Amino acid sequence: MEIRDQYKNTGPAENGGPAAADPAGGEGPGDGNANVNYQRQVLDTAMKAGCLLLGNGAEIFRVEETIQRICCHYGVESASTFVLSNGIFITAGSREEPYYSSVRHLPSWVTRLDKVTAVNQLSREIEEKGYSVEEVRRRLEKIEQLPGRPKAAQILVAGAACACFCFLFGGSVKDIIADFFTGLAVYAFVLMVCGHFSKITGNVLSGALIVLCCLFFYHCGIGEHLRPLVMGTILLLVPGLPFTNGIRDLADGDYISGAVRLLDAVLVFMSVGAGAGAVFLVYHHLLGGVLL
Repeated sequence: MEIRDQYKNTGPAENGGPAAADPAGGEGPGDGNANVNYQRQVLDTAMKAGCLLLGNGAEIFRVEETIQRICCHYGVESASTFVLSNGIFITAGSREEPYYSSVRHLPSWVTRLDKVTAVNQLSREIEEKGYSVEEVRRRLEKIEQLPGRPKAAQILVAGAACACFCFLFGGSVKDIIADFFTGLAVYAFVLMVCGHFSKITGNVLSGALIVLCCLFFYHCGIGEHLRPLVMGTILLLVPGLPFTNGIRDLADGDYISGAVRLLDAVLVFMSVGAGAGAVFLVYHHLLGGVLL
């Protein structure tokens, strides 16, 4: 996940205001440069927590709440946060605190709810266990380095999920077996090949591959009904989390981020549908097949 960072100190505090103490028992900032450095550490730690949340599938309100919780706990009361679906803006400063800002751009994100849960839990443990700023930063770095699931396990789970979807759509035993192998092939393609293309192109190709695999199993006699075969596998590519988070953001009043996430989900729907539809059109017009 690429992160672009811009950090800017926009001016000294007026009148050299009093230093805020570190509630966790560490050394609080002094006057002047020490105060600036301490508040910058707090801001940077809060930003890191926010980036981990936003970059791994958290809602906008959760990102803002976590950043604000960390800043307030360590005495940076003037912190103000603005979060979009692909960027975080934090500013802080008052008569008692130096003025500075931090901006980070997250051009892409993944779905790692285990990291979201870990950061969410850490933000609540800060007050309970009295972590220092440095301890929080070390824990965030450990969370950032949490390993993902092995690709083989992800592919097997995807195949099992497709088989279950096929069963729910009324597929026979043969259809379920065919959909299991289709799910394996499609998700292996998503993990290993789609990263070399743009998001739209990858989804178009994935949708086309789904229909090609289903047609192959259908004509080989392994699958018996084309409709549950296709429907069971295509659900694998439905962007459920962006769609849900988009609705949640709209409900919370984050209209820009909600609209962007819903648009992203719609583009995925359209891309997958375009790939699948193109293969069916070729199959129907050139090979004499039947449409669903």
